[in-house]
Amino acid sequence: MSAWIRMISLEEADGLVEEMYELVKTPHGTVDNVMKVHSLRPHTMKGHVTLYRSVLHNPDNALPFWFLEVVASYTSYLNRCDYSFSHHFTNACNLLNDEAKSARIREAFERRAPELVFDGKELALLRYAERLTVDVAGMERADFDALKRAGCDDGEILEVNQVVAYFNYSNRLLNGLGVTTEGDVIGYYEKSAADA
Repeated sequence: MSAWIRMISLEEADGLVEEMYELVKTPHGTVDNVMKVHSLRPHTMKGHVTLYRSVLHNPDNALPFWFLEVVASYTSYLNRCDYSFSHHFTNACNLLNDEAKSARIREAFERRAPELVFDGKELALLRYAERLTVDVAGMERADFDALKRAGCDDGEILEVNQVVAYFNYSNRLLNGLGVTTEGDVIGYYEKSAADA
């Protein structure tokens, strides 16, 4: 079982569900469980995939895709969402194409100490991601000002804000419905796409 609720299989999908499954196919030609879990209300699948692609895979984003995947992974790690962490840390590793650095990042996440690997703007953005995930009610102007002092521009802050907000939504969708990676092809990017 890959979720606590019923998910319509690709074989039984018709009408709007079939149309949405075509829309959400991964580069591997598969439909991940994060999308299948919407199949009983396919209109929500369309909104989900639109937001997902805009915050994580849009070429108009200024921050590198590997770093956005790191932010996604850290948010998911903090939320203990194994599903998203599994997919998006794989993406970060594939885009980095550096096993040693990937291992150091994972260890830093496990210690909740991104400063072990990151500094400057990247560290400031990861600290912002952590605060926004674990203490959203405590957010204050000083959190934003720290980003500006680290050299982040407003567009970069918005990009990270949107990745964190999306993954807090997605992590709750997945953990709240017991979605697993069973049957998924893990990761969006192939290792050879490290120059993307």
